[in-house]
Amino acid sequence: MAKDDDYDREVEALQVALVRFQQYAIQAGEKDLVIFEGRDAAGKDGAIKRVVEHLSIRSTRVVALPKPTERERTQWYFQRYVGHLPAAGELVIFNRSWYNRAGVERVMGFSGADEQEAFLRDVVPFEAMLTGEGVQIVKLWLDISRKEQARRLEARTTDPLKALKISPLDALAQEKWDAYTAARDEMLRRTHTPEAPWIIVHTDKKKQARLNIMRHLLKVLAPPEIADAVADPDPKVLFAFEPAALSDGRLER
Repeated sequence: MAKDDDYDREVEALQVALVRFQQYAIQAGEKDLVIFEGRDAAGKDGAIKRVVEHLSIRSTRVVALPKPTERERTQWYFQRYVGHLPAAGELVIFNRSWYNRAGVERVMGFSGADEQEAFLRDVVPFEAMLTGEGVQIVKLWLDISRKEQARRLEARTTDPLKALKISPLDALAQEKWDAYTAARDEMLRRTHTPEAPWIIVHTDKKKQARLNIMRHLLKVLAPPEIADAVADPDPKVLFAFEPAALSDGRLER
C-alpha cells in the first residue's frame, strides 16, 4: 500500500477516535482548550483542519482573533480571550493565542517591554486559575526549520490557492528569525508548568506532524477506552518540552 494510502487510513482512524472522544467529552461536560503556537508557516492551519474536520460544529470552536481594536488595547490583556474559553462539553482551539504577546508582539514591537514582562509573569497564574476551574489545557509549539519556512513562504507567493495565507509579516519572518528564536526560548522556559505544559512538534514533515498531534490530543484528553487504542506519538516528532531542549538540538535554531 502506498504511503499516502497509509496516511489517509491513519488520519481517518484518528478522526473516528476524535469523534468518539467528543461524544464522551460532551456527555462528561469536559472543558478542553488547545493552543496552537508556532512561527509563520509552521502548519497550524492544516493540523487544526484535520483535528476538527468531523467534530461537532456546535461543540467545537476555532478561534483566530485579529489584531486588537483600540478599545481592546485599553482592556486587561487577557480580557478579549476570556469570552472564547470553553464551557462544559466544548472544545476550543486557539490558532494563536494570548502568547502573541510573548512572540510576534515582542519581536515586532507591538507592545512594550513592561507589558511583555507583565504577561510572562501573569500567564502562569492565569492558566493555573483556568485549570483549577476544570479547563484542560493543551499547549502545542509547532517547530519548523528555517529552510522549510523559507520554502513554504515562497510557495504562498506563487500558489493562488494560498493567497489568503499571505501576511504583511511574512516578509520579516526570515529576517527576524533569531529574534523569534530568542522570544520562543524565553516563552517556553517561563511558561511551561505541570498544569499547562508545552508540547513541541516538529513540523517540517506536515503529515507526520498532523498524525502525532492527533495522537497526542487523544492520549491526554480521551478516556482510557479510547486513548489506549491509539499509538503513542513518535518522540522524534512530538515531545514534552524541558529546559535541556533549548540547548541540545531538539529545537530549531
